[in-house]
Amino acid sequence: MASSSIEFYPNPDVEAMQLFVLLHGVGGSPDNLEALGLALRVAFPGSVVLIPEGFHAYDNGGPGRQWFSTRGVGEDNRAERVAQALPALNEYVRAAQRRLRIKAGHTALAGFSQGAIMALEAVQADEALAGRVLAFSGRYATLPDKAPQYTTIHLLHGADDAVITVNHAMAAQHRLGQLQGDSTIDVASHVGHELHPALIKRAIERLQTCVPLRSWEAALGHDQAPPSDATVH
Repeated sequence: MASSSIEFYPNPDVEAMQLFVLLHGVGGSPDNLEALGLALRVAFPGSVVLIPEGFHAYDNGGPGRQWFSTRGVGEDNRAERVAQALPALNEYVRAAQRRLRIKAGHTALAGFSQGAIMALEAVQADEALAGRVLAFSGRYATLPDKAPQYTTIHLLHGADDAVITVNHAMAAQHRLGQLQGDSTIDVASHVGHELHPALIKRAIERLQTCVPLRSWEAALGHDQAPPSDATVH
């Protein structure tokens, strides 16, 4: 049986101020991202961390889950499969925001591998969905033709990743730079296709210290935005 979703909430005397939604890789489970969830919970005590299981059973059987099928997937059909999977994910995030009364600008999506693909494409499909994306060992389904207006994207990758090569992260950073998007890239030496502790540490440092280039208040409007000088904390 697939693992149940994992949820972390602030202590009862702490107001929930931020939302992190973590998306595991293909054939994985929420357990795979528990270390990241715990690290975020410690770093940001006022956060809610939700780690849902993929919405579909894994094609290759067993207890794993997936966001979209990888059978026969290639450059010619990956974007279509992601597009079909996005509405359910984006509604999950929106429903959590409504339930928790947490604004889109105070929301971050973090994904590993297939989960990173979903996170990157989610803010392309709904550009006011989240203020941050943490993409670990991921890629775009298709390199974007416009940068998300309201999202800071953090690309985190292992230099020795043989599953989704680091070239994909570099290409994404280059394209976002061309489009005047707000993004960072961090590459860990001697790290493969894994959610390595060094990348988790760097992601938290990015969240704590990287002020978005654009004012979230101006981008998201007075009814959604955090203060213009805010970071996710």
